[in-house]
Amino acid sequence: MSEPLREELRARLAELWGGPVTVEGWRRLSGGASRDTWALDAVPEGGAARPLILRCDPPVKPSPEVMAREAAVLAAAEKAGVPVPGLLDHGALLGRAHLLMERVEGETIPRRLLRDARFAAVRPGLARELGRILARIHAIPVASVPQLEHVDVMDQLNGLYQELDDSRPALELAFRWLAEHRPRATRPPRVVHGDFRNGNLMIDETGVRAVLDWELTHIGDPVEDLGWLCVKAWRFGSAEPVGGFGPREELLAGYAEIAGTRPGEDDLHWWEVYGTLRWAVLCRMQAERFLSGAEQSVEYAVLGRKVCEQEYDVLLALGITEPRAVPDVLAGRDDTAAAPPHDRPGADALLRSVQTFLTEETAGDPRLRFLSKVAANAVAVARREALLAPSQAAAHARRLAALGLADDRALADALREGTVRPGDPAVLDAVRGGVTDRLAVANPAYATQPAR
Repeated sequence: MSEPLREELRARLAELWGGPVTVEGWRRLSGGASRDTWALDAVPEGGAARPLILRCDPPVKPSPEVMAREAAVLAAAEKAGVPVPGLLDHGALLGRAHLLMERVEGETIPRRLLRDARFAAVRPGLARELGRILARIHAIPVASVPQLEHVDVMDQLNGLYQELDDSRPALELAFRWLAEHRPRATRPPRVVHGDFRNGNLMIDETGVRAVLDWELTHIGDPVEDLGWLCVKAWRFGSAEPVGGFGPREELLAGYAEIAGTRPGEDDLHWWEVYGTLRWAVLCRMQAERFLSGAEQSVEYAVLGRKVCEQEYDVLLALGITEPRAVPDVLAGRDDTAAAPPHDRPGADALLRSVQTFLTEETAGDPRLRFLSKVAANAVAVARREALLAPSQAAAHARRLAALGLADDRALADALREGTVRPGDPAVLDAVRGGVTDRLAVANPAYATQPAR
């Protein structure tokens, strides 16, 4: 937190609480690429410290209307019995839209929630509990949040994808399948959280303490939230589909306890496929912030190389591929040779040393440690690409040549226009091969994770 922002916050709290306030123990939190978030303790004169969270729009991308909408939804959710942080204030600090909330204690980091022994007792009940919470969210009266938009999610997602001008064959297969299998509208529109998943849930040893990050809330089909929660990306390597916590049956049973109705398996699967496609597009959009030169963030850069994980998950969800072992070309590699006339160690060994430094030897605040790990991943991707790119390019050119196509854009356009059959084995081989090659460079271990 910059000192001017801290002082502005202190003055705002003094105005709210009617007396002097000091701001102590502030620290920036690592999570969240779209907003800046800090934890802090506010101490009114003569009173006890109050733990708070401050979320601000980044200076480069202000969105005050989104922050105001989120504040309204938080208030409505609290009235509906949804666990949310208490909202203290919203508005602007130094021209940056903000939310100021009570700090709820618990854990949000998915890998800890899914692996740490201290959550072992609560994990088995979380899928059902999350179903109950989603039912309460969907019971929020639509009229109580008139700021929310009702949009056609497929039209919206297709529009975002087209704006990127980055045609991808695997994603074209998903768009086609979703269009052909879309459920008929049989449910009234409801309040949809829009980003209900492992990572946006504050959990402790007793259960869910708070649902976080309401900035994508809108009006739509409530099954969207259930499908998004079951997207493979939010399982973090676990075989359990509901955020890595438990089976779909438990989620749906908990939902029915409160809502009185139970979504069908086919509807849920459709929304899972949609969510996987949506995350692929959102990752590519985040990467565009780096590619356009707007923000030279290593986090946004690496997100561009995660798109292939979602492409792979799309193929899994559509039954076009299955989990498999993809060798990591870096495993056991210790090549210090250098190309003449250069000295040893060679380029790959130098990159390996940087990767090790970023992974093991950096210190500092949590945000710096997080970005160091992201940077180490970027180095690993670059090393694999240097080693594999020539042979992969030749193999993919052969696959495309068998179809009479020049590149992936041509294949994607042909799928969209219907000039090639999506079920043609040669087409599927080209799509699978390209995605698997990208995954072998970006994250080969991802290909072995459980599917449905």
